[in-house]
Amino acid sequence: MIKFENVGLRYGMGPEILRDISFHIKPGSFQFLTGPSGSGKTSLLRLLFLSMSPTRGLISVFDKSTAGLTSRDLPAIRRRIGIVFQDFRLLDHLSVYENVALPLRVQGRAESSYRTDVIDLLKWVGLADRINVLSSVLSGGEKQRAAIARALIDQPELLLADEPTGNLDPSLARRLLRLFIELNRSGTSVLIATHDLGLMDQFQARRLVLNEGRLQIYD
Repeated sequence: MIKFENVGLRYGMGPEILRDISFHIKPGSFQFLTGPSGSGKTSLLRLLFLSMSPTRGLISVFDKSTAGLTSRDLPAIRRRIGIVFQDFRLLDHLSVYENVALPLRVQGRAESSYRTDVIDLLKWVGLADRINVLSSVLSGGEKQRAAIARALIDQPELLLADEPTGNLDPSLARRLLRLFIELNRSGTSVLIATHDLGLMDQFQARRLVLNEGRLQIYD
């Protein structure tokens, strides 16, 4: 599904943020991405989501080299990847329902084809009573769950989540992680970036550990 071969990344003329990164993500797999603050986790997620290009090395996504992709190719590939940003990126003037439905509206789909799916998904993440509320009045944890619902609404083959439990209490964090595990069991590959070692210790999963721009893998 995803393959990195000796990938390096630098910003401008500065030092490399990521160095000689090689790994792969198999279909239906589940993994954590961890490492200290500033180790390059967010930069690696950006490469995975194709919002950045590597300085060197090769990246393949769904059997296609990113070096050969054009701007016209990117939207179709990104629709196969769901991402939960650390800053949520919800639109404050839209309701929770409208934020979650937005990716489908952008595709030009009729609301009748997805309304039930959006409502069911919001119930699944525990926002059944917040469907018509403006996202601007949600708590941090509620915004986190709305952002996750939006990432899942298009049924991605790969889900990337940047610190998805960072604004949640431990009980809700465990509940949310179980939702990710259920999603993974349905066939979606999941990669969760987190620094919460205690949370990771509660689940058996592959770990990708970044430290000073280099990657170690623990299966």
